[in-house]
Amino acid sequence: MKSLIHAVALAIAIAAPVSAFAQSEQPVTRAEVKAQIEQLEQAGYNPARATDATYPADIQAAEARVSAQNAMAQGGNTGYGMPAGGSSEAGQHPADH
Repeated sequence: MKSLIHAVALAIAIAAPVSAFAQSEQPVTRAEVKAQIEQLEQAGYNPARATDATYPADIQAAEARVSAQNAMAQGGNTGYGMPAGGSSEAGQHPADH
């Protein structure tokens, strides 16, 4: 009997965080989906032009551009900082002869 109580208590302890996590996300509204599609199209994604071979790369590139635009619009208020700017070069200068 004691092992049954322990098993039930363990099952409840494992299930509680899972159910709390599942309830944390709100469903996306139709207006939000339309706004996201408009952002992707403004970033250069054209769903009519996408083919099976180029679809993943096309949509991912547009999502990256939208994400960068949103980060710039927020002005770095995310707590993670702004994307690093600038460039770096590596290598050696050619020898003068």
